[in-house]
Amino acid sequence: MGVPAAKIEPQPRISARVKVRPKAQLTLPEEIRRALHISEGDEVEFAVHDDGTITVRGYVSIPTDQAWFFTPQWLAGEREADEDIAAGRGTVHESADDMFAHLDALRAADPDADV
Repeated sequence: MGVPAAKIEPQPRISARVKVRPKAQLTLPEEIRRALHISEGDEVEFAVHDDGTITVRGYVSIPTDQAWFFTPQWLAGEREADEDIAAGRGTVHESADDMFAHLDALRAADPDADV
């Protein structure tokens, strides 16, 4: 009977070593902060798994007055708009007045349309 193969750990894309300072503080190197997409004031989550690995995730804090932008409904609308723009659907206007005139014309042509 053969000997089981040792578990091969994947090589990390980025690796860094830091020293724990007083009050259990540490400074994350720039390349780690970039990989986590975090900056000063953001949060970091550490999760310890049963196999001993630790996952680190960066969180960007969102001001409460901007949280509406991150609702699933709003983000779905943003994705739809991005797809429309990428597909060339839409119009460009020279001014806000031109845009509103265009919307008024669309509404007059089809009063039941969601304009």
